[in-house]
Amino acid sequence: MSIKKYLVFIALFSLSVLSAQNSALFKQATEFYNNGEFSKAIENYEQILESGNHSASLYFNMGNCYYKLNAIGPSIYYYEKALLLSPNDTEIKNNLQFAQNMRLDAIEEMPQTEMSQVYNKVINWFSCNGWAYLTVIFSILFVLIYLAYYFIRMANQKRIAFIASFFSLGLAIFCVLMGYLQHDQQKKNNPAIVFNKEINVNAEPNSNSEVIFTLHEGTKVNILDELDGYKKIRIVDGQTGWLLEDSIKALKDF
Repeated sequence: MSIKKYLVFIALFSLSVLSAQNSALFKQATEFYNNGEFSKAIENYEQILESGNHSASLYFNMGNCYYKLNAIGPSIYYYEKALLLSPNDTEIKNNLQFAQNMRLDAIEEMPQTEMSQVYNKVINWFSCNGWAYLTVIFSILFVLIYLAYYFIRMANQKRIAFIASFFSLGLAIFCVLMGYLQHDQQKKNNPAIVFNKEINVNAEPNSNSEVIFTLHEGTKVNILDELDGYKKIRIVDGQTGWLLEDSIKALKDF
């Protein structure tokens, strides 16, 4: 066996062993959860995360565990992480709503125009990966139908195939556009969850500046900037300010 084949074999074998270990950890974590041993379940899930395995179901289960432990910040954090990977999952959305109801902060969102609401709803129908998969599917469909167009003899069927092929192409282009717009939106959006029970938000990145408002555990913010151990954040009502970077945890891994 050549060195290259040997290395490939070792890599595949290691992946197989790791997958088996993660499956065993996940199964055991489920047993811990069903027995009310939520902290032990979390330990198992964290081991899976450390191995580099990330999934919506894993984050969702971690959110459930922290919710059972009345840990508002971590439960919302992991539900939000799950939602990033599976934005249309109603169960994640429902459980996130239950966790959000435990927060002390009730911040009203800035009103959006109907056009903005429709725009956001459309581009967030799927994740970036979802739009990419759809692009591939419609592109393949375009090629297959266009090839069929050359083999079909009947005029009516050729016309239908021609129209269907370019309709598929149009959908593929639409999916590319939606994926790009969502990716661009995500680049500008850097959400985080407050983990402190209570944290002051200052006008400037220092403890001597004026306190503008106070936030509590579980509140979602958007990170705008950072300086000297402080993060500049914006909340959904449009207010901005600076808080200690250790008081929040970003949802995205950059």
